[in-house]
Amino acid sequence: MPLLQVKDLSIDFLTDGKQIPTVSDVNFTLEKGECLAFVGESGCGKSVSCMALTKLLPMPPAVIRSGEVLLEKRSGETVDVLKVPPRELRKIRGGEIAYIFQEPSMSLNPVFRVGDQIVESILLHRPETEEPYKEAEELLRQVGIPDPADRVKRYPHELSGGMQQRVMIAMALASHPSVLVADEPTTALDVTIQAQILELLMELKDTLGMAVILVTHNFGLVAEIADRVAVMYAGRIVETAKVDLLLRNPMHPYTKALLAAVPVLGGSRGRLETIPGTVPLPAEFPPGCRFCGRCGRVPEKEEETCRENVPPLREILPGHFCACFFAEEPAGDKEEK
Repeated sequence: MPLLQVKDLSIDFLTDGKQIPTVSDVNFTLEKGECLAFVGESGCGKSVSCMALTKLLPMPPAVIRSGEVLLEKRSGETVDVLKVPPRELRKIRGGEIAYIFQEPSMSLNPVFRVGDQIVESILLHRPETEEPYKEAEELLRQVGIPDPADRVKRYPHELSGGMQQRVMIAMALASHPSVLVADEPTTALDVTIQAQILELLMELKDTLGMAVILVTHNFGLVAEIADRVAVMYAGRIVETAKVDLLLRNPMHPYTKALLAAVPVLGGSRGRLETIPGTVPLPAEFPPGCRFCGRCGRVPEKEEETCRENVPPLREILPGHFCACFFAEEPAGDKEEK
């Protein structure tokens, strides 16, 4: 049994009296100590899917139409997070599944010292802690903040953006979670601080044995730190595999287009490839393949198949799944067999 197993998760949003399908049939697993990366353009449903794991979405307008989120708790018990009573759900949020959001300045309360905010998290999930302020200092030290005895007394505005993000990581770690969801945790930071934060997350993952879900647009980060990757487009997972396999042999046209748009250091200075059009709004999702209108790789005589039918997420190679009617096993892999 995986640490976390998501089955057929579908989410709608109520808009103008209508229930609009937004995320459809999301399936994935997460093992202990594993890093799973979600990639895709903005508006593809990555953050919505992750927030739904602990019902953090405002309901309404969000409606979880179907699905299961099976979590193996530290006690060894497996529960469906979507069905637990509110009191138990509050223990799971932050306790078993913790979050780091992309804007620490928006997540930290400006009127409380950072130490008080960390202590609040400690006492909420581990009320038996005898010296919570000492532990808050130790957490700040653990995430690389110098002089934690002084910084624990500071307000968020007195810290730099990098330090605020480290405080957010310390708050997430305060409850000793099994799963850490990092939703674009370095977007607002400069390149040097980004590298430091990601290196810190991976060190903590290995040290504490956490599983990590990383939401990002950056394939460079995916290649460096992820074990597996799930590519999302318009509310569906369209391809998933181990990171080296997916980067070496992308199968879905959307994945190929994303990788073609990534600049290569020392490569040609010519114009990068782009994907025509934009991600459709949920109310405008087509009935068949949602990428069909931007694809450009489907034979003209086969377009009707894609426009009218939803391609299933099927296993093309062992552990490599793709939702495309015309995805084929790469020739090199056939030859190796």
